[in-house]
Amino acid sequence: MLCGMIKHALLAVCVLTYAWAWAHEGPRNPCALQIVRGGKPGTTLHHHLYANVLNVPVPGTVCVTYADVDAALYSASTRIAVSPPQRGEWRPTELARVGELILETSKIIAAQYGLTAAEVTYNLPLLDTTKTAVANVCPRFASPMTCTPGKYRRYDGLCNNLYNPTWGAVNAVFARFLPPDYADGISAPRVALDGSPLPNARKVSALIHRDDGFHDHAATLMLIAWGQLMDHDFTLTATALDRRTRNELEECCNRPPHAKNPYCMEITVPHDDPFYRLFKFTCIDFVRGFPGVKQNCKLGPLSQFNLLTAVIDGNTVYGGSAEAARELRAGVGGLLHHHDSFPGLPLKHLLPLKNDIPDEGCIRSTGSQRCFLAGEIRVNEQLILTCAHTLMMREHNRVAVQLAALNPHWDDERIYQEARCIVVAEIQHVTYNEFLPQLLGKDVMHQFGILLQKEGYWDGYDPKVDPSISASFSAAAFRFGHSLLPSSVERWSPTHKFIASKRLHELIRQPFDLFRPGVLDEYFMGMLNQPSQAMDDGITQEVTNHLFEKENQRHGFDLVAFNLARGREFGVPGYGAWRRFCGLEPILSFEALAHLMTNNTAAMYASVYKSVDDIDLWSAGVSERPLPGSLLGPTFSCIIATQMQRVRRGDRYWYELPNQPSSLTPDQLESIRKVRLARILCDNTDNIDSLQVYPMVLQDPRINPRVSCKSGIIPHMDLTPWVEHPHAAHPPKQVLAGSSLKAGVPRTLAHHSFYYSFGLLP
Repeated sequence: MLCGMIKHALLAVCVLTYAWAWAHEGPRNPCALQIVRGGKPGTTLHHHLYANVLNVPVPGTVCVTYADVDAALYSASTRIAVSPPQRGEWRPTELARVGELILETSKIIAAQYGLTAAEVTYNLPLLDTTKTAVANVCPRFASPMTCTPGKYRRYDGLCNNLYNPTWGAVNAVFARFLPPDYADGISAPRVALDGSPLPNARKVSALIHRDDGFHDHAATLMLIAWGQLMDHDFTLTATALDRRTRNELEECCNRPPHAKNPYCMEITVPHDDPFYRLFKFTCIDFVRGFPGVKQNCKLGPLSQFNLLTAVIDGNTVYGGSAEAARELRAGVGGLLHHHDSFPGLPLKHLLPLKNDIPDEGCIRSTGSQRCFLAGEIRVNEQLILTCAHTLMMREHNRVAVQLAALNPHWDDERIYQEARCIVVAEIQHVTYNEFLPQLLGKDVMHQFGILLQKEGYWDGYDPKVDPSISASFSAAAFRFGHSLLPSSVERWSPTHKFIASKRLHELIRQPFDLFRPGVLDEYFMGMLNQPSQAMDDGITQEVTNHLFEKENQRHGFDLVAFNLARGREFGVPGYGAWRRFCGLEPILSFEALAHLMTNNTAAMYASVYKSVDDIDLWSAGVSERPLPGSLLGPTFSCIIATQMQRVRRGDRYWYELPNQPSSLTPDQLESIRKVRLARILCDNTDNIDSLQVYPMVLQDPRINPRVSCKSGIIPHMDLTPWVEHPHAAHPPKQVLAGSSLKAGVPRTLAHHSFYYSFGLLP
């Protein structure tokens, strides 16, 4: 303690000496950031009393000035031109240019002062860029703003957190549970610990993640469908896409260097590849994620950005912008647009058709074919996902119809927004009440505090928690479902009899089976009855050799290679770092891996990687043996549970919260707690009469029995708590949080016969 006092006194004397000189000579070039050399990561004098008040350099520190930042920005701008968006909203390519400029500015500062990777990661972001020329190029949504609390959340997620408006919002950068592991400390993809290149991504895929075809005897394809729906509610990396179709990744392999996109990071196929060599296929297109901008355009290492909101807000149903939401609305009765594919038949509607760019996200064999439009662009990525989108569109319209019947004085806007709130609450509840317990197990959920309340409010919102999706979750952990994918997708009858199956790759970006009457129900019945593949290192060839395969081809791309490449370009640290992050037993040798996965898998890792710590997180994560009562191993369980804890605690609109403008009444909250995925299926399919109580788990006569939709075993959500008596004082009109814009055209319905024409009333 005495040593500490002496050290502090010496520092005070030193600072006062500099202060005297500063007082007599004036500030020549005040420090914007002072970094203590030899200190712990993140140690600065930026907020120290003396440095903050007197703003003078201290011996033994690095002093980065505001003038340094302005000069670096000017230098970067001579190579990277930035212009305001052509439209009101920033497009990914436009925002990427700002990200490039700020990243290049960071590189110049890092080179000028010889900053270490730790100093770039921990210290450089502490510099206040609002006092530099960076503020002049910073997009408005990332600049300081004032947020107004509102009853209904914004579509873009801005102002969910009133003090940090971009947390979890559209275009926010991915968060980090661990600092990025870039080869150059700032942006170059991860390499091995010894500095050598990591093993070829396609080689790792072909050697370790072969198609073994084992099945899990508990999880159904419904768990995969819901998991992918949630993945597309959470994360979409901004990347360069084909300019014509907005479908495929930007082409890299067949272009000369001068015509190649600078984000190209194509994956070379080994000459002895067991599959691709048969077709003389030597290169897989892959592009890096665009650089994003942090709140206030802070400096630091490369951070890719997310095109979706991080919180569970149903953007798969409603879209991630006011413009997208308007396009999806019918403009009457609070309804969403839909398509009547079966006129004259007593069948519910499908999603609306995508007519503006028919090839966007689709593989069409004829010009007359049409895919579907929904709140998220990947709605057609695979057919069972399209089914899940259709289910939730129907649920919104079902709820809207009932709300209109209960409140005939409500206009289109009020019905729509209230139905939207209810459906988002349903999605949150099903995810934490049915999906996560099956995925993580209740022990892990209890450990991370993500079990739902059984009654009353949950007052767990923390404005200091950033719900933004982490790089490790997006690029690795929440891609666990790729291990569960089947080689074929089955259709079953309403009486639970197998009908037929189709190879998975034939249903990727080709949802055209749904235009046949009754087929949607058959796919749902298949999801209820077909077991998923096991959670292990075995991945179906349908996505490792035939991903996005076109009609006239015999091969496609490799999803596993994409996963590995994405993790590396994100700078996601290797497997060993995540074991340490999660407080798990460190693995010091390849032999020790055999305690966590099969002996053969451990041996395969030893044959391609130089160190256990080099193993890619996604690869090791799916290879770990599952924890008791869980589908996942300990590392992925830890990362996903940590993320889901933040998603819940950092969402000001979470359905269980009290004392918010958006809070449900106690009776409304009790109604949401009755929601079950089984009831959503019963209410929004045409001919499904019976199903198991928990659709994500195979039926079992004792623990998960198959019951009738008409029985009282599957509870109904009661909407009467949303009744608002017309003679009561009307509340003030509510607007979206932080916005004065309202989507849709308000209309009043005088009667309900209109809804019969939509097939929405019994």
